[in-house]
Amino acid sequence: MRVAVLGAGGTIAPAIVRDLAESEEVTAMRLLDLDLRRAEVVAMEHGGGKAQARQADATADLAEQLAGMEVLVNSASYRINLAAMRACLDAGCHYIDRGGLYHVAKEQLALSGEFEQRGLLALLGMGSAPGKTNLLAVRAMRELPGNPVSISVLAGGRDQKPTGELSFPYALRTLLDEITMPPMAIINGRPQEMKPLQEGPRADFGDPIGEAETIFTLHSEVLTFGDSFGAPNVTFALSLPPSVLESLKELSGASEERIAEVARSASPPSANTTSIHIVEVTGPDTVVRARSVTPPNEAWGLGGGIVSTATPAAAAVRLLARGSISKRGALPPESCVDPDEMFAELEGRGVRFDVSSRPIEKVASLSTRTA
Repeated sequence: MRVAVLGAGGTIAPAIVRDLAESEEVTAMRLLDLDLRRAEVVAMEHGGGKAQARQADATADLAEQLAGMEVLVNSASYRINLAAMRACLDAGCHYIDRGGLYHVAKEQLALSGEFEQRGLLALLGMGSAPGKTNLLAVRAMRELPGNPVSISVLAGGRDQKPTGELSFPYALRTLLDEITMPPMAIINGRPQEMKPLQEGPRADFGDPIGEAETIFTLHSEVLTFGDSFGAPNVTFALSLPPSVLESLKELSGASEERIAEVARSASPPSANTTSIHIVEVTGPDTVVRARSVTPPNEAWGLGGGIVSTATPAAAAVRLLARGSISKRGALPPESCVDPDEMFAELEGRGVRFDVSSRPIEKVASLSTRTA
């Protein structure tokens, strides 16, 4: 399969390119970025002899640059997702991205009919969250007796060898959007806006993170899980290292120049992070918990946060090339990707999965307690 990668010089894309270079299904890659030099470096260091770099602007000439490509993996800012999708429609190639938060994803889903009519797939949100989390929800739902009452999505990551240097797990601008834009939740079947930085549940992520505080943030799982799983209550909560969260709070409301300055001066994401994602599905009598743990990939020299986000997109390319993803349209992962097939791919990259369930302890009625 011939694959284009947009935003190839960014934080996550080099790991996607590395993974694709090691995939026998991929015969050639075209690495696209506004900064040609950065794309050339990624092609040389991670492309495995399969990649060539080109300069491209998603808002201008992207359709031209996609000529001859079969699928675009969009690893650029979610803000250009719609433009990239339009370019794929013009070029006649499939589309995969790492998510559009909530509101952009809603606009993207509206393009489903156009993609389906042209026999194309737009796989929306195939990173770690959204992405793996969507498929963890499918896996948990399989174990749940009855219908879901609520779905809680939790994401967290920690550097196991912290140096004290300021570092962000992914794009600073996206992180700032997540903490400053009002989060959305589904409460009693209705979308509900919450307050930015609203406190979420204290969650036990298990080893090596343990218990940690969370905040509710804006994510697209909330947009799709209600319809996909019939869940009347859906939330997404994120646990960031306290130092990172404080830095983000200080930058909220800062000028774009100041944000860019901090992004340039920050250290790259640590190669020693572990990333954990949990989906808890609660039914009338049972809670099912599906979890993924992504440790550092020592062979790649990358931390679990990067690996966790990059590998699902690359795995989706392999599954698409094999014909394992056959649906067409603009779809969330839970609608078209088999979790067992995806998890098998990710286990080959060091990701671990576990699923557990427990009964809900119900308080006995007064008559029962006094009998």
